[in-house]
Amino acid sequence: MEISVAFPQATPASTFPPMAFDYYLFDDLLTPEEKALRKKVREVMEKEIAPIMTEYCEKAEFPFHVIPKLAELNVVGGTIQGYGCPGLSITGAAIAIKEIARVDASCSSFMMVQSSLALLSIANYGSEAQKLKYLPSMSQLKTTSCWALTEPNYGSDASSLGTTATKVNGGWILDGQKRWTGNCTFADVLIIMARNANTNRINGFIVKKDTAGLKITKIQNKIGLRIMQNGDIMLKKVFVADEDWLPSVHSFQQVNQLLLVARIMASWIAIGISAGVYDMCHRYLNERKQFGAPLAAFQITQEKLVLMLGNIQAMFLLGWRVCKLYEAGKMTPGHASLSKAWITRRARKTVSLGRELLGGNGLLTDFLVGKAFCDMEAIFTYDGTYDINNLVTGREITGFESFKPFLLAKASRL
Repeated sequence: MEISVAFPQATPASTFPPMAFDYYLFDDLLTPEEKALRKKVREVMEKEIAPIMTEYCEKAEFPFHVIPKLAELNVVGGTIQGYGCPGLSITGAAIAIKEIARVDASCSSFMMVQSSLALLSIANYGSEAQKLKYLPSMSQLKTTSCWALTEPNYGSDASSLGTTATKVNGGWILDGQKRWTGNCTFADVLIIMARNANTNRINGFIVKKDTAGLKITKIQNKIGLRIMQNGDIMLKKVFVADEDWLPSVHSFQQVNQLLLVARIMASWIAIGISAGVYDMCHRYLNERKQFGAPLAAFQITQEKLVLMLGNIQAMFLLGWRVCKLYEAGKMTPGHASLSKAWITRRARKTVSLGRELLGGNGLLTDFLVGKAFCDMEAIFTYDGTYDINNLVTGREITGFESFKPFLLAKASRL
């Protein structure tokens, strides 16, 4: 979908701008394999997704016809070794998700759910039979998936989830609700987290689409991540055979291990969104003229552009360092949470500056920035809000847990 030809003020994002700068030469931090992967992902996203993202954003629909192109990137499965997965470094997986998000945040979120939550759940906590059955087709995107933790009454307080799993002969009965589950409207398999009615512990289950008692409804009227399909899930006496119970999920702490990886990826999605907005603004300011000169020639626009550039450099360095800590086995929950909280907040400010720089055109999806501005609000919130992630890091550095109001916490100790 092109902008009106009557007012050709600048090139729309359907023709995506090249990367403006590697200002601090971050290429020096990447391996040749990571550079090659970045190049491949960037080319596919600019060629296949950029020309259609405005159309699908306006329709709030997912472009299913591009799934084979995304599969060809060979990045789904991230760091998982074997079973058809690519076995990337966490840095390589982060660079790939960043390049996807640079063009479209919904596609990157779709890939993150598939790779860093659903596949990783089976790879880390599934049986060998489950890994052999599901991972090869999921890594090739022949089988799509979602990961359901959040519920209508339990968002930040996810560990208190109310969906139950009751043991019966030959399997389990699931009852409950899930909300905001990405990909669930079309997922072939759903990874459902539920509370074991006998042990009160959190367990994981693989639920196939069209299972009796399973009802999924698309969430309408989103302002951000409109291309990604989020939905509500109702489970009423859904039977799951024993063979689809994830045998190694027994606590919320194990669920948290998955969220740590997701928070790293969410950080890099925010970096990618910011980089795409910067590249768009850099081109736009050189093309758009006012007062007889390109906008790029004015002091105030240069100052905002430099602020954006500085933010992106800092975000990249923090994201890169967290990846290296993960690879060295030194990353803590606080590291991942601070990365997600700080980077997404900085990214939020960065895309806001981009919106200012484009003036009225910053409100249009045609130039990416208005779309990215709304998408960034979703990234700021999912995989743990800014406040919750700060509290995770705060607990780690002080030794005090402050998730519950003081009086409630005090009462629980009596």
